Amino acid sequence: MLTLKPKLVPLLFSMLLSAPFSHAASIRLAGPEGVADVVSDDDTTMKLAAGLLRRDLEAVSGKAPRSLAADHLAECTRVCVVIGRHDSPLLRQLAQSEHLDFSSLRGEWERYVRVSQPSRSKPGVQLLVIAGSDARGAVYGAVDLGRELGVSAWEWWADVRPAARSVAEVRADRIVSERPSVQYRGVFLNDEDWGLQPWAAKTFDPSGDIGPATYARVFELLWRLKANLIWPAMHDSTKPFYQMPGNAQAARDYAIVVGTSHAEPMMRNNVREWKKSDGAFNFFTNRDALVRYWQQRVDEVKDFENFYSMGIRGVHDSAMEGATTLDEARVGVSSVIDIQRGMLAKARPGPVPQALTLYKEVLDIYNSGLKPPDDITLIWPDDNYGYLHQLSTPGEAARSGGAGLYYHISYWGRPHDYLWLGTTHPGLIRDQLQRAAATGTRKVWVVNVGDIKPGEYLTQYFLDLAFDHRLLERGANAHLQAWFAAQFGAAQAPAMAAIMQEYYNLAWERRPEFMGFSQTEPTTPTRQSDYLRSGGDEAEQRLARYQALVLRAQAIGAALPAASQDAYFQLVLYPVRASANLNARILKLDLAAQYARMGRPSAQLYARQAQAAQAAIVADTARYNALGGGKWRGMMDAAPRRLPVFDAPAFPSYGSAGRSGCALAYPTPLSAQGGTLAFTRGRAESKTVTLIQYGAQQQAWSATSIPAGMSLSAGKGALNEENGYEQRIEVHYDGSAGTGATLRFACGADQLQARLQWTPGAAEGVATEHERIITLPAATGTATAGWSAIDLGSFGTGMRSDFALPSRDAAAPGAAPSLLYRFHSHSKGAAQIKLVAVPVHPLISANKLRIAVSLDGEPPATLDYATVGRSDEWKNNVLTNTAVRTIALADLPPGPHTLQVYALDPGFILDRIEVSFDGAPKYYGKPATAAARTLP
Repeated sequence: MLTLKPKLVPLLFSMLLSAPFSHAASIRLAGPEGVADVVSDDDTTMKLAAGLLRRDLEAVSGKAPRSLAADHLAECTRVCVVIGRHDSPLLRQLAQSEHLDFSSLRGEWERYVRVSQPSRSKPGVQLLVIAGSDARGAVYGAVDLGRELGVSAWEWWADVRPAARSVAEVRADRIVSERPSVQYRGVFLNDEDWGLQPWAAKTFDPSGDIGPATYARVFELLWRLKANLIWPAMHDSTKPFYQMPGNAQAARDYAIVVGTSHAEPMMRNNVREWKKSDGAFNFFTNRDALVRYWQQRVDEVKDFENFYSMGIRGVHDSAMEGATTLDEARVGVSSVIDIQRGMLAKARPGPVPQALTLYKEVLDIYNSGLKPPDDITLIWPDDNYGYLHQLSTPGEAARSGGAGLYYHISYWGRPHDYLWLGTTHPGLIRDQLQRAAATGTRKVWVVNVGDIKPGEYLTQYFLDLAFDHRLLERGANAHLQAWFAAQFGAAQAPAMAAIMQEYYNLAWERRPEFMGFSQTEPTTPTRQSDYLRSGGDEAEQRLARYQALVLRAQAIGAALPAASQDAYFQLVLYPVRASANLNARILKLDLAAQYARMGRPSAQLYARQAQAAQAAIVADTARYNALGGGKWRGMMDAAPRRLPVFDAPAFPSYGSAGRSGCALAYPTPLSAQGGTLAFTRGRAESKTVTLIQYGAQQQAWSATSIPAGMSLSAGKGALNEENGYEQRIEVHYDGSAGTGATLRFACGADQLQARLQWTPGAAEGVATEHERIITLPAATGTATAGWSAIDLGSFGTGMRSDFALPSRDAAAPGAAPSLLYRFHSHSKGAAQIKLVAVPVHPLISANKLRIAVSLDGEPPATLDYATVGRSDEWKNNVLTNTAVRTIALADLPPGPHTLQVYALDPGFILDRIEVSFDGAPKYYGKPATAAARTLP
C-alpha cells in the first residue's frame, strides 16, 4: 500500500501510481458496476481536458465514460468527475450547493484543488471535483488524475499503454497542488527537417505540413508534461505557424502560450515570411519596412496569449545586419526594443510578457552595456551543447521581468550536430538547471527538443525539473528509474534505468554523432578514431561495453508483454542499438585497417562486422518508421543533414598477410610497456591479451599455466573463421600478494608465454601508478566545506565548488575550499599533471572559472578554464565533455606525494586528475582502470 501526502504528489510523481489503490480513503472511478461520468465547463479548454480524462479512463478500464455538459450535471450517476475553473458558473454553482471552498485559488497561477465527497444535493452520488485557479490549473488537475490512474505522458507520442484494470481507484484526499517553480515552461520544435516535418506532412497531418492536427497532439503532450509554452517549428521546410490555418486557434483552445525563438522577434518567422522584395533585413537602412512587418503580426495576434521575443538578429540565426561595431549593434538593438514595446503598448493594454534571448552575439551586445527595460525577461542560453553560458547576478535576478533560460537537447550547427539520438547526460541537465535555480532563473525555461522523438525522456526530465525544483535535490538516476517505472512498471525499472544510464555514460564520453571525429560548418571528412591512439584496446573496450549493453536491453525487451514492445523499442532498444551500431561501424572499420597493417587475419571479420552494423542501423530505422502500422513513418531518419559521419563507407576486403603461426598481442602496443600485461601489486584488475593465428588456420588453444591470483575468461577454445582466427582473453588479477610470473598458452604446436609486468602497490587508500599513469577520480579526494559531489563525469561522480562561494584572489587561495589527493609514484623522470574538468562556463558575469593547484606544498599555480566564443578549444571541450589544463613537471621523484586543489570560483566541476610519465599510453577517455573494463 502506498500513501502519499498531497503536497508531495508533484515531488514523487503521481504518474508513478500505476497500481490500483487499496487506500481506505479512495474513490472508485471504474469497476464492474461502471465508470464515472465526466462533466466540464462549457469552455473549449475544459472540454478538451475532460476529453483527455475520459480517454484515460477508457484506456485503463476499457469502459467509455459519458461526457456531460455543465447544464447536465444533475444527470451524473454514482461517481461524477467535475473539471473547471474555480470561478466558472459550473464551479460556483457546485461550491454553493456542495459547500465547497475554492477561495484559496484566487490570484494563483496554474494551481488546482481536488476534493472528493458524497454529494449533498444528490444522495448516492460521489463527487470528485477538480477546480483550477485558471484553465491550465484545471488541466493539470486532470493530468495528475490520469497519472494516478497509470497513464503515461507518452501514451500517444511513444505508444506507452497503461495497464488495464478491472477496478480503477484514486485517492479521495483533498489535494492542493503546489505552485510551478518556473512560471513559463515549454519546448522549441526545431531542426524539424528530418523527422517531425516529413512525418507530419506525409503521414499524420491533413494539412500536409506541421498543422493544427500535429499541434493539437503537441499541445496535449505539453499538458501531460505540465508545460504551457511553445516556440513553434520555424525552419524553411515548414510553413510558418501563423500562416497555417488553425494553428493559432489550436494554441488558444489548449491554453498554450505561443512564443518564438531568439531568431524570430515579434512573433515573426523571418525565414519564410520576410520576402526579398521587402529589401534588406537591416534596421539601419530599411527601418520602415521592418516596422510595418512587425506591426502586421502584432495586429494579427494581439488577442492571443503570447510571449514576445524582442530585439533583432539576422533573418535566420545570424547576427544583426548593418552593425559594424559592438557599439552600433547595442544602439540599434536598444532602438528596436523601444519601437517594439511601443507597438505592444498600443495593441494590448496591461503587461505583455516580453523576453530578450541573449543568444550568441546578443550576449556580447548585452555585456557591452545594453540596458533592456526592467520588465523584459532576460533569457540565458546554453552554448548549444548543454552548458549555460551565463546566469543572473543578484541584481539581474531582481529585475521585475526576471530571468529565463534556453537549453538544447538537440542541435544543428558547429562544431557538430547531434540531431539523431537523445544523448545529453541527465546529470548535466540536473547540474545546469541547479545553477539556474540557484541564481533565480525562474520566469521561463525553454528546451530545444528538435523533433520531440527520440528525446522523450530528456524532454520530460527538463520539464519535470522546471515544474518542481525540489526534484533537483534528487539524483538524476532516481528520476530515470521512477520514469521507467511509470512507463513499464516497477519490476523492470531498475534494470532499464541502469541500461540507459550506461547509454548516457557512453555518450558522455563521445556522442554517437561525434564518432567520425569530423566537424561541420565547415564540414570536414571523417578520420581515424582517437580511440585507437593507444593501439586499439580502448576501442575494443568501448565496443564490448556497447555489446553488453545491447544484450541486456534485448533480454529485457524479450521478456516484456506484446503491448509494451513498440514503446520499449522507441524509448530504449532503438537508441541503444543505434548508438552501438554506429560505434561498431566506425570503430570496427578503423580496427580492421589497423589489424590489416599488423597482418592480423581478423581484419576481414571486422570489416564484415562493420558492414553488418551499418545494415542494422538501416533495418532498425525502417522498423521504427513501420511501428504501429506505419504511425511513425517518416519520423526517424538515421542520417540527418547527411553529414559524413552517417555516410556508408566503402567496406574493404583484406587478403592474407603471408604470415603463419600463433602469437600474442597486448593491449597498449603504442606505449612504453606495449609488449606486456602491466599489473599493479595489490590492485584487482583485468587486462586483455589476444591470441592470434596469423596463418588463418583453424587451431585449438588452451592455457597451460595460470599464476596464482589470476583467472581467465576462457581457458581453452578454437581459433577459426568465425572469430577471425583470434581470441580476446580477459586476464583477471584478484589483487592478492602472492602472484607468479608465468602465464602460458599452447596454440597448436606453438608454446606462448605472456609477458607480465608488475609495479609496486601503495598503502590502502593511496593511488599509485598503473601503466605509468596515476589516476585520481575527483570524488576520491578529501574535501573541505565548499566542495560537493555531483552525479556527473567520467567516473560517474565529479566534485563541484558550491554556487554560493565568492570568487577569490588567486594570490591567496589558502582559505579557499580544497580537495586533497594522496598518491605514490614509482617511475622517475619528467611527468605531467592533467586536470580534467567538466567544461562549464563561469556561473555569472562577476565570476571566473579558476582553480589553484599545489603539489607537495609548493606555491599554488592558478589554472583558468574559461573559453572564448567558439574557439577551437571550446569546440574540443563540447565534443569531448572535458576541459583540460596541464602542468609540466621536469622531474617527479618516486615516493609519496600530495596534490591540493583550491576552488577560486563557484560552479567549477573537477572530473579527474591524471599524473603521467613519458611513455604512458595515450587514451582518448579516462585511463584504463579495473572499474572501467568490461568482461565479455
